[in-house]
Amino acid sequence: MTQMLPRALFLAGLLLATVAPSPGTAKTVEVPVDIGVGPAFHLISGPVFRDQPVHYGLKISVQAIIDGKTIRDNLKRLPSWARSAAKGVNEARISPSFLIPDTLIISPKYKDTGMVGIIWRPLALSLPLVRKPVRLALSAGLLVAYVYIHSDTLAARHTHFLRLGLDGRAELEIPFSSRFLISLGWSSGVYIPQVIGGGFFDLQPKEQFIWHVGQAFVMLHFRFPYKTKI
Repeated sequence: MTQMLPRALFLAGLLLATVAPSPGTAKTVEVPVDIGVGPAFHLISGPVFRDQPVHYGLKISVQAIIDGKTIRDNLKRLPSWARSAAKGVNEARISPSFLIPDTLIISPKYKDTGMVGIIWRPLALSLPLVRKPVRLALSAGLLVAYVYIHSDTLAARHTHFLRLGLDGRAELEIPFSSRFLISLGWSSGVYIPQVIGGGFFDLQPKEQFIWHVGQAFVMLHFRFPYKTKI
């Protein structure tokens, strides 16, 4: 865990260098871009779970994968404050997660409750525990969620769930080739509680709270080369 902050600072420096290379000194490099997509299954706390245990969605991931050699070959192109942290990084993954949602919730009624929504994960720190032959990583992130819940049996027919939260995630990534991988994982998101049918600041009654969203997911990953300037 002690390595997470230096790596996060390095990633910030690398992102700045990629977005705004120095005029006249830009160098073209080729990096793999990983696009992942697959089904997600959500367990939502409180009365929603009691009414219908599982709700469905689509998990999305877009990352640029930068290996250690590319990082070391371009240390001088990073901001000076990021170079020392970069020397110990074997792999960097950069995601435009502030633009691309982490999850789309699309769950029609099959009993009495349905929902649609979107979850962003704009900031996250990751710690790989195993790198080869599979990759096992733990991460923690900031969540921003909006979910519209419609129901025939809950205390309110319509709920607009709009909350900030934090999550912890475990993900196992299995490569089948350099271009195709499968990952599976679990995410546990804890949100500022919101009452079914209540407004943004309503915190009673507690038995009507939504505060936790558990998510199991499977993604298919496809990688392709991408040229960019740094």
